[in-house]
Amino acid sequence: MSSFFKRVHWLLLCVTISAAAAGQLLPAQLGKAPTGTVSQPAPDPLGRDTPSGTIYGFLQAAQVGNYSIAAQYLQLSNAKRASQGEELATKLNEVMNRAFYGNLRLISNRPEGTLQEGVSSEQQRIGVLSAGDVDADLTLVHFPDPGGGKIWLISSETLTKVPDLYDRLEAHQVEAHLPNFMVRWQLLGLPAWQWLAILLAIPIAAGLGWLLVSIAGLSAKLRRQQPPRTTAWLSISRPLWLLFGAVIHVLCVRRLGLPLLQRHYYQLVMGVVFIVGWSWLLWRILQQVARRLRERAIYAGRKGTGSLLLLGERVLKAVIFIVAVFAILGSLGFNMTTALAGLGIGGIAIAFAAQKTLENLFGGVSLLGDEVIRVGDVCRFGDRVGTVEDISLRSTRIRTPERSELSIPNGTLATMNVENLSRRDKILFNTKLGLRYETSADQLRYVLAQIRRLLYEHPKVETNGARIRFIGYDNNSLTLEVFCYVLTRDNNEFLAIQEDLLLRIMGIVEASGTSFAFPSRTIYLSRDPGMDKEKTAAVSHEVQQWRENSKLPFPDFASSDISEFSNSLPYPERDSALRSKK
Repeated sequence: MSSFFKRVHWLLLCVTISAAAAGQLLPAQLGKAPTGTVSQPAPDPLGRDTPSGTIYGFLQAAQVGNYSIAAQYLQLSNAKRASQGEELATKLNEVMNRAFYGNLRLISNRPEGTLQEGVSSEQQRIGVLSAGDVDADLTLVHFPDPGGGKIWLISSETLTKVPDLYDRLEAHQVEAHLPNFMVRWQLLGLPAWQWLAILLAIPIAAGLGWLLVSIAGLSAKLRRQQPPRTTAWLSISRPLWLLFGAVIHVLCVRRLGLPLLQRHYYQLVMGVVFIVGWSWLLWRILQQVARRLRERAIYAGRKGTGSLLLLGERVLKAVIFIVAVFAILGSLGFNMTTALAGLGIGGIAIAFAAQKTLENLFGGVSLLGDEVIRVGDVCRFGDRVGTVEDISLRSTRIRTPERSELSIPNGTLATMNVENLSRRDKILFNTKLGLRYETSADQLRYVLAQIRRLLYEHPKVETNGARIRFIGYDNNSLTLEVFCYVLTRDNNEFLAIQEDLLLRIMGIVEASGTSFAFPSRTIYLSRDPGMDKEKTAAVSHEVQQWRENSKLPFPDFASSDISEFSNSLPYPERDSALRSKK
């Protein structure tokens, strides 16, 4: 079953990533009109069709020092762009790198932008530029393109405040004390000294993170007056180390003043690290909690609950994995709508392919959750009786009286009528007696009365509801029915009590002078000795005394008589081997 979940994990991951990757292309494709209809303007070569394209395009051009291209993203007249464009682009880049407050991931990538409260539909507020006592909104305007269509440009209103913002920026104190080559040499838009600081922060963050984990373990030890469980603590200490180290690294890098675009990419990477760390921590916590609960359930004899906990652990792990994948894709800017659609299609495909497996899986959940049966129970499944040996996630194994092993799929078992014989609080004793037709009415009354008294007297028979009745004339016998409950839940003890009752009933029938009827017709080839006259006379005399004393026990004994001899019969019998041991 674990291999099945692993295959599902990988399949869902592939479907999600493929759908998410396709989602990056679909919006652009859906925006195209069919060929042969209305012609659409050609896309802007600088990517200024969307607000995000304008901001990223400007930052990328400024990063490589191409300020003439960066000036094309500014709302300036042609003359002003030619005379002041590069200088203004240089200052704006510096201001955005050091004084921008906002989230680049929230910038719209739709050509029409996103409606914002208090902002015109032809404008987009990206963030705030703040230096000293000067603040300005970084806004974009939807500007007509001379080549047709409309493009997004950094508004002239924002550009008017750029020189003032630039003048109020504080100079980098660190760069003034560093060698010139470490400031001038750059890789991917970052100077060498910042790369070195980022790399040096990794071992520092790892060391401090491990120190915090150790302190947390020590505090737990002091608080509980005993060390935390080694296995459980080691299991969660590694993801905690990753999270603590990531937080410390972010705090260190924040002091470096990274350029805006590089800071954005760093935040994306650290966002993925945090998602992985939290998912890893939840995974380990779930694993330890489920293991402890499962051990307690098995120790208490609830093996079905242990199996249910194992299934729940695997399902929750799959949920954590899927949520983590979607969170990572969402933080990287993928279109999650299409990814969710792809996951839905993949889920339908998996459901069809594993229909029987899922049916058995949920059937097992139903059985384990309702605790209809447990391991060790004796049950009747349809026309088969057996002892439950194991309840797995796919099937339930039954040991039959023939000692063969019967395996029933959980999906079938969930819809089957199951009779749990081990849950009985008492066991029914129900049998029919057939007496010979030569039996006289008084003999029959004697047998009924004595067996009825036997049921009341026996300490292992429930007095309430115990009965014996003459129920009719069969083809070959006079039929009596015995109905009572034996006060035991153990089947072996019930068989012993049943045997005792049957032997005592046989003695009563023999004492009455009659006998049991043969199940088939009998042709006597010799002279039939007939009924025992002495016993018949004695029984008739005793029944006559009952009549004279108004003690005839029909339709039942008097309540006072029942109270007098209820549970008075010695059981086991006096000469029983069990009684001699007591």
